[in-house]
Amino acid sequence: MAKRGGFSGMPGNMGNLMKQAQKMQRQMEEKTKEFEEKTWQASAGGGMVTVEVSGKKEIAKITIKPEVVDPDDIETLEDLIMAATNEAYRSMEEETAQAMDNITGGLTSSFGSGFPF
Repeated sequence: MAKRGGFSGMPGNMGNLMKQAQKMQRQMEEKTKEFEEKTWQASAGGGMVTVEVSGKKEIAKITIKPEVVDPDDIETLEDLIMAATNEAYRSMEEETAQAMDNITGGLTSSFGSGFPF
């Protein structure tokens, strides 16, 4: 007669596994909402350009000190904006990835997050 209530050779029971998966999903949804409200900030050029990004991957604010604005050297200003923006996004990605790894026990870094942030 076949065993009931689980798969042969699989530890634990499927009900507990499903409960754990649902709990993990709720935690990830809560963290996603939390990060959507949060912002990350980075500067370039010794603080001449500061960029703030949101967890929704949108630029929330750019601050440029007047002394960095040189009409004869627009390329430097463009580079500073790009550098600050990229660093702010990197900070946001690192923090969100770490938070998801904490929730999933590292599964997201092994398989890719698949999350919108």
